[in-house]
Amino acid sequence: MLEYEITATRTDAHGSVVRCKQAELIIDTDLKGRADALNPAELLLAAVAACILKNIERIAPIIDFHFHGVTVNVHGDRQDSPPKMSSIDYVINVDTDENDRKLALMHENIKKYGTVYNTVAPGTVLSGTLRRVL
Repeated sequence: MLEYEITATRTDAHGSVVRCKQAELIIDTDLKGRADALNPAELLLAAVAACILKNIERIAPIIDFHFHGVTVNVHGDRQDSPPKMSSIDYVINVDTDENDRKLALMHENIKKYGTVYNTVAPGTVLSGTLRRVL
């Protein structure tokens, strides 16, 4: 079993910092919001995108999937009462010459083996597409 650990520390009323390994990330914990940092909901969406990207890196050599680049766009809808993400949608744009069968196989593996993906999916409507862009 893998384990993960981070430390988050309040800097002041306008923000906080998360530390993990040798990385540091400023996060938006200001009640008014701030444009130069991700808020908790945006961090969740970023975690979904990072999970997708990491899985592409992991799966590509296994299924002999060749690509030049990937962009993931993630959109979340938040409901107010109770506050939660009611839905998360994503589009994975892959610069590749692979055929439709390989694209579908990649997407299925992303959904099947993503740690964050499989953590988020039971609690919200999580859906998306993987498409080829040239």
